[in-house]
Amino acid sequence: MMSMQVKLTDEVANALKNGKPVVALESTIISHGMPYPQNFEMALAVEGKVREHGAVPATIAIIDGELRAGLSVKEIEAFAKKGMQITKVSRRDIPVIVAQKKDGATTVASTMIIAELAGIKIFATGGIGGVHRGAETTMDISADLEELGQTNVAVICAGAKSILDIGLTLEYLETKGVPVLGYQTADLPAFYTRESGFKVDAKIDSATEMAAILKSKWQLGLKGGVVIANPVPEAYSLDFKEMEKVINNALTEMNQKGVKGKDSTPFLLGKVKELTAGKSLETNIQLVLNNAKVAAEIAVAMSK
Repeated sequence: MMSMQVKLTDEVANALKNGKPVVALESTIISHGMPYPQNFEMALAVEGKVREHGAVPATIAIIDGELRAGLSVKEIEAFAKKGMQITKVSRRDIPVIVAQKKDGATTVASTMIIAELAGIKIFATGGIGGVHRGAETTMDISADLEELGQTNVAVICAGAKSILDIGLTLEYLETKGVPVLGYQTADLPAFYTRESGFKVDAKIDSATEMAAILKSKWQLGLKGGVVIANPVPEAYSLDFKEMEKVINNALTEMNQKGVKGKDSTPFLLGKVKELTAGKSLETNIQLVLNNAKVAAEIAVAMSK
């Protein structure tokens, strides 16, 4: 059901009204993912990839306190230029940003919320947040996991970010009843790498089968999202053991510098980029494009 609380572009509104496939995209990836103009170019390339595979892209953001599904090229560019000045918004931040009529860049959690309000079921991102390494003492657990437990949106991602404790992230998702499905893979990818040492709940070979599973879940009234893990294309995958070394070095430096809370993810991702001589950035771009393609294919299969 479409909500009056979300302002849609004409293209997104018409697609939803006519049962056409729509894919939600987050805006934190634009504002906080990389510098301008790379972030602007990537945002347009991701939207282009969704269109190329038969679906309508709906980039989600908050602009002047208004929840938005679908942005104009001009709005995407404004977001890309403002970059880190825009507040990163998760569930807890939405009411503040709306009431203060500010701009907000949506994370996985807040994109899921706005997508569901708009009536969009499929969302493509980079990687989901999860349980941080050392969370047994810090309690640093991403709001993405709570959202996946309660919001009916499927998230196509390259697994959980490799800086996380992936084993504990999977345990948490299991507790919340969230299926973790591998798209043409039995191995759970870890963002930059095609494997993590962990398995998915089930390997699903086609977009049609994936769409049937999503329909079954929600028709049965089983609340919550689904993680669809889609590995980065082989040509861009980084070496798993090498990445573990890089991440451990980044974690050591983070702890020495006393970086905590919401500053930890940007710090670690920046450090990983530095330690991999920028290779992780190219991998990041390619995995997002690949997720947009698969998300569009699943959205097309669902609309049929």
